[in-house]
Parts: sequence; C-alpha cells; structure tokens
Amino acid sequence: MQPMANLNINDQKGKGLYAQAKNSADAQFEHERENLKSSSIIAGATKDFANPLKNARKLGITEGMQVADLGSGSGHYVLAMANLVGSSGKVYAVDIQKDLLSNIQNEATKRGYNNIEIIWGDLEQVGGSKIADNILDLTLISNTLFQVEKKEVLLHEAYRIIKPSGSLAIIDWSQSHGGIGPITSDIVSKDVAIDMAISAGFTTESEFDAGVHHYGIIFKK
Repeated sequence: MQPMANLNINDQKGKGLYAQAKNSADAQFEHERENLKSSSIIAGATKDFANPLKNARKLGITEGMQVADLGSGSGHYVLAMANLVGSSGKVYAVDIQKDLLSNIQNEATKRGYNNIEIIWGDLEQVGGSKIADNILDLTLISNTLFQVEKKEVLLHEAYRIIKPSGSLAIIDWSQSHGGIGPITSDIVSKDVAIDMAISAGFTTESEFDAGVHHYGIIFKK
C-alpha cells in the first residue's frame, strides 16, 4: 500500500473521466449543501440527500472491523466509518484525486483519528486499490459507479479485497435532482447495479433507505 506521505501530488497519472467527473460532482454537491445551510428551507431540503452518518450506521459496521471506501471523494463516509470501527478497526480511503485524499488526512488528524489509511489508487485498473486480497469485512462504493467507465473492474476489485462472507455496500443516485448529481444518461439504476454486482460474484442481501434521491444495497461475497 502507498501511504499519503509518499505520494507525488503533482503526478497526473490516472486523471481522466473518473477524476474529472468526481471532482465536478463533489464540488457541485458541496456547493449546493452550503447554499442550503444558509437557506430557510434547510430542514426540508437536506433530508432529500444521502446522509453519510445515518447511512453508515445501516451497513452493519461494528468496532474492530476493517472496511474501505472505494472512491472516497470528500471523505464523509470515511470519517463516519472511522468513528464506528473505533481504534481497533481500520478504514481504507481510496481515491484517484490526491487533493481530496489530503483533505481527508487533514480532517482525520484534526479529529484525532488514527485508524484511517489513505491510498491513492486508480480503481479502473486491476489491483488499483492496492489493498491485499480477502481482508475486508465491508467495502463501500458510494456515488462512484456512475463516474467510472470500467464499472466491472471496480466491482471485481471490491470482490478481491473483501473476505469470504464479507459485505459490499453500494449507494448511488437513483435520479438527478435540480442539476445536482449525474445527468440522467449517466445514472446507474438500482437494477443495473444489482446485475453488475451479481456478475462480479456477489449475492444480494438487502436494501436500505439511503435518501430520497439515492438507493442503498448490501451484497454478500
């Protein structure tokens, strides 16, 4: 695995559709949330979006687990899961954007979290997560499927790193909302996500409410 401290932040390898789309989507989503915070309709509006803390609690994460967020983006799920696994667990944050990984590292340090490992990786490459085989209790793929071209590679990578009987959680957009999130043609529907996960070797276990404009699915290896 490659720790954040050893990364060349100016290295542009792997920049492409995934990186550009994720940067745009994350920035747009965060900008909209900031607008909502200063609005009188905040109470009604934010309930429509996926809530990382609430959703993380629905994933069956317990203290001591080893988990990963593939396509960790702004790190909201990473930080939520780090709180749940505790000091005896570990969260791997994997993304292709080094500036976002730096932000996650800074926030983890600020909060005193020592259970987060930052990994720069191209998830559209075989072995791109740089995580060892069969070691994770759970892997999360959130708001990432619609951004990658090689979706099958991403799902097979998740399968590789999850231990037997471990879990995969997918959270993604079910629809575009007022210009937030993916355009309609890029949305990966729940049924398509299920089919792709099954093709990668997973079995469907359950679904959960991930927000008005998102779906949530848990699979077993």
